[in-house]
Amino acid sequence: MKQGLPRSAAQGFTLIEVMIVVAVIGILSAIALPSYNEYVLRSHRANARAALLQAAQWLERAATAQGSYPAAAAIPAGVLAVEGGRYVVTLPVLTAGTYTLRATPTAVQSADRCGVFQMTHAGVRTQVATATVPTPLAVQECWNR
Repeated sequence: MKQGLPRSAAQGFTLIEVMIVVAVIGILSAIALPSYNEYVLRSHRANARAALLQAAQWLERAATAQGSYPAAAAIPAGVLAVEGGRYVVTLPVLTAGTYTLRATPTAVQSADRCGVFQMTHAGVRTQVATATVPTPLAVQECWNR
C-alpha cells in the first residue's frame, strides 16, 4: 500500500534551511550596508570638490578677463551648483582680490566626517567643523579620496 510519496522524492525547504538563509542574508546586509553608505557619501564628496574647483576656475577666468573677481551677483547660479544636491556652495568672502569658496553638506550628507570643504583664492584647501562634525577628518583624507 502506498500512502504518499517516498521520503526521497519529497521536495521543499525545511524550516532550518530557511532560517539559515535568512541569517546569512542578515549578516551580509549588516556588512554591506555601511560600506555602501560610505561609498555614497564619498561619491557626493567628490561632487562637492569638483564643484569647488570648477567655481574657482570660473572665478579665475573672470578675474583674468576683468582684472578683478566679479561681484557675487554677477556669478551665474550654475557655477555654484553641485551635482546631487547634497552640498551647497557659497562665497563667504569675495572681494576684488580674494575669495573663499565653501561647500556645506546638507540633509543626509550633513553627518559626513569631512564637514565643510573650503578653498581660497590661493588654493588653500581646508576642512571646517560643523555642529554635527566638530572634528572633521584631515584635509588629505577628504581632498585626496
